[in-house]
Amino acid sequence: MNQDSIDMSTHPYRTIWQLSWPQIIMMIFHLLIGLVDVWVAGRINREVQASMGMISQSLVFFLIVAMAVANGSVAAISQSIGAGLKLRAKRYVGLCIQLGILFGAVILLFGYPFRNSILYILQVPTELDHIMRYFIEVFLYLLPCYYMLVISNAIFRAHKKVMLPLYSMVIVTTTNTIGDLGLGLGMWGLPDLGYKGLAWATFISVSAGTLFNMAVLIRSGMFSFKRLPPVRWVKKAAPYLLKVAWPSGLMQIVWHSGYLVLYSITASLPSENITALAGMAAGIRIESILFLPAFAFNFTASILIGHYLGEGRPDEAKKFGLRILGIAMLFISLIALGLWQFINPVTAMIAPDTLVRSEAVNYLFFNMLAIPFTVASMILAGAFNGAGATVYNLFIFTFTIWGIRLPMAYVLGHEIMDSPTGIWIAMLASQMVQSSIMFYAYLSKNWQGYSMMNGKRRKTNAERIQKNIAQVPNKIR
Repeated sequence: MNQDSIDMSTHPYRTIWQLSWPQIIMMIFHLLIGLVDVWVAGRINREVQASMGMISQSLVFFLIVAMAVANGSVAAISQSIGAGLKLRAKRYVGLCIQLGILFGAVILLFGYPFRNSILYILQVPTELDHIMRYFIEVFLYLLPCYYMLVISNAIFRAHKKVMLPLYSMVIVTTTNTIGDLGLGLGMWGLPDLGYKGLAWATFISVSAGTLFNMAVLIRSGMFSFKRLPPVRWVKKAAPYLLKVAWPSGLMQIVWHSGYLVLYSITASLPSENITALAGMAAGIRIESILFLPAFAFNFTASILIGHYLGEGRPDEAKKFGLRILGIAMLFISLIALGLWQFINPVTAMIAPDTLVRSEAVNYLFFNMLAIPFTVASMILAGAFNGAGATVYNLFIFTFTIWGIRLPMAYVLGHEIMDSPTGIWIAMLASQMVQSSIMFYAYLSKNWQGYSMMNGKRRKTNAERIQKNIAQVPNKIR
């Protein structure tokens, strides 16, 4: 059912589920892409598999600006639609598309001459050098297209058209799987290109998803080259998009760099460091299963908060945020509890080594205890994104990651416990503090004031008609 055709506040839980389930499935397809890439790379050789893991992590940094613009687009477009300002929403769509093309091209042009320096920064081993050089070059060519895919999917979410990103991801996943198996392993009579085939499979699949998205945007009327926003409007509208986007982009840097430092702290443990790193890597893969629905509910929170604030209904926006929070915590905690019953055999599939498997289970024990707190942080972060209050996420995540998690991980892991368990405890403690601060801010701070409507109540058509009728003299009525 189209969400625009029903009163969301009359059917709150149906609305939340209808927006969430397609996004949960979409995140599963995201997971499948990574699994197929890693599996096929492993069938080629271990050097290609190691390179695929490194380039996947590196790609996140190239896409930080795209994710920042995507968060800004959800806030600006959903609020505009909620306010009934369709022209403003279309202009924001056009502005976001232009920014996606611009930033993707700029990063390609500036990144390409320094592509070899990236290998030095990543400290790529000599035996992986030629593979990583090829991967980085192809993926740099792909950046403008990848930016459009990320931003166009965000535009669909802002319009509550959540089935469209799912269709797009089905196209990307299917095309990538065929390309990996065909070009990477030479199946179905396709040329066996090895690691080069994996790179081009990614290029072709992302391009296919982007072409689908752009065709839908144009055909549906959400975007038109003839109705791009005028320069005068851009000067007035762009500052709000920037105000939402820059803290979001900086927060991504804080988050991912924090994980890199956490890896470094783990790698430098005085003992059991290799086992700890391997256990952490295996644990994160299993833990990611629980993050899939959490990301879906995060997107749902952004959508609904943005629409209600656009309507000028901050109280209803806050209520929906709490409803989504409750559903997500219950749903994902039950999945975590069920998964824990089979944790040893599940972990054994990824970590066959006995010591690594034991450390992975140790990692998962503390991080599954943290699931309610982690989910709470993710949902509330989505709510702040929808309101445009991304600065809350930036400051809270920066404080808890760099002020609590990393120092505590070093002290417990290196100085007190002399064990990776100290690092896992620090992760749990930081998530508890982080979610507590975010919940306090959500309940007591004026984060709704970051929306474009700034809490103002916008009259619906029905209310305007009722007001006009009330102003008609009785004798005429």
